Amino acid sequence: MSVKKIQSKQQIFIGADHAGFPLKETLRLMLEKDGYDVEDISPVYTPHDDYPLSAKRVAKALQKKNGALGLLVCGTGHGMEMAANRFKGIRAFVARAEQDAILARQHNHANVIVFGGWVTKPALAKKMLCDWLKAKPSHAMRHLRRIKQLDT
Repeated sequence: MSVKKIQSKQQIFIGADHAGFPLKETLRLMLEKDGYDVEDISPVYTPHDDYPLSAKRVAKALQKKNGALGLLVCGTGHGMEMAANRFKGIRAFVARAEQDAILARQHNHANVIVFGGWVTKPALAKKMLCDWLKAKPSHAMRHLRRIKQLDT
């Protein structure tokens, strides 16, 4: 499966805890192969690490780099999602189905996709990541109004 770049050198910050590390590695390799500018904030497997720290580092990187995207992976995805969404301007969601990925990007302008390493098969994660990266944020007034409400 190939993402096929949607933007030249799109920057993607990625991070995982011990439970998400294997899936993160699979997705990292795919993104790098497709030419994305990937910055891995958790490049080494660390047993018993804490998911909030990876989520915080990705969220802070996104706050500093306009237009960048994020990818997080923990055991279920829920911990990373909750931790990332504590930061202003971060709109993280757990992807469970292809339609989740598309609609979260289009309607909610999601800038962080989150997977559960224990519950998401690599082939499905690759497909959802591709769908999310290809989807374009909607500029419909109702979506823009809601994004503004989220970011205030």
